[in-house]
Amino acid sequence: MHSLSLFEILGLTLSAVGAGVINAVAGGGTLLTFPALLFFGTPSVVANATSTLALVIGTAGGAVGNRQHLSAIKSLLWRFMPASLLGGLIGSMILTHTSNRTFSKFVPFLILFATVLFLLQGVFRKFAGSRPEQTTMASRRQIWGAIFFQFLVSIYGGYFGAGIGILMLATLGFMGMHNIYQMNALKTSLGSVINCVAALWFVMAGLIDWPRMGIMSLGALLGYYLGSHYSQRIPPARVRQLITLIGLVLAAIMFYQQFVR
Repeated sequence: MHSLSLFEILGLTLSAVGAGVINAVAGGGTLLTFPALLFFGTPSVVANATSTLALVIGTAGGAVGNRQHLSAIKSLLWRFMPASLLGGLIGSMILTHTSNRTFSKFVPFLILFATVLFLLQGVFRKFAGSRPEQTTMASRRQIWGAIFFQFLVSIYGGYFGAGIGILMLATLGFMGMHNIYQMNALKTSLGSVINCVAALWFVMAGLIDWPRMGIMSLGALLGYYLGSHYSQRIPPARVRQLITLIGLVLAAIMFYQQFVR
């Protein structure tokens, strides 16, 4: 077991708190915890696995903050659960056998595409002929399409996971959901399922840096709770604007890291 300096403890804690807040609101907190672990000398695959486990433990804070919305999304949660479990397992298995360097090239495009979809979901619904009173209803084809896309998102989530919240919010919006708080609750719950499966696989594969994971899990727990609790005091339009801004910033960061630096 290696000793950690005060500077490293503070840096890992703050990155985890920030990641928890971002994940509770829109997703993408991995882009804080993963680079922080790399900065302090953690190997990339171990950093990815350690970040995943730390953030999945912190999800409990988000679940508490969103608990009043869980009853409204229960039926959808059960529909999306099998695809999330299977996809998360496949993605985590791929990570333990391959490098994430190649797949990470696609991450900026995925995040940007999902953010644009989320921003323009209302426009696309109008072109599709949806009426406002119908936006809470989804056809069987829409639901199965959303479940299939959730399966793909879950594979990516088990593999790396940055931005899966944005992808899931875009999917739920096109499926007809319009209550941003219920969407966030469902997104947080499904993200927790994906990360739980991946984290268990990483633990069995021996990829966890336990001292750093313990520190970051405490920070993530606080961040998830603060983000999920206080975001509900902001008007829905402002939450949507914040989600869009986070998505664009994440895409810009990833484009810079992959193609400029």
